[in-house]
Amino acid sequence: MEFFFKHQAVVFRSVGVFLLVLGLVTYFWAAPQNVMSENEKAAANLARIEAAVGGSTTTQKAKPQNNSHKISAALRETRKKQLRMLMLMVMVFGAGFVGYSFLKKGDKED
Repeated sequence: MEFFFKHQAVVFRSVGVFLLVLGLVTYFWAAPQNVMSENEKAAANLARIEAAVGGSTTTQKAKPQNNSHKISAALRETRKKQLRMLMLMVMVFGAGFVGYSFLKKGDKED
């Protein structure tokens, strides 16, 4: 315990920097990325238009979606929100630890 009190500022700075880096890495890791380039999107749209104009005479009936689709979509959105809140909390705690480590405290000598 004495080691902690002796090196309190270094411990808090280390934990704070670790939490900040962890929050930023998690943010960039979880950030969505474009899957297709603009040229690939244009080629896919062109192929879709050509297939539609090409005379496909069959009509497809839209089958009703299950409630499980709505539930899974809601679950994905909830998990995204939870991950975003976790990242924010980790970064705030990291900044708090780093800020607290720079506060000067009066030396108590008993």
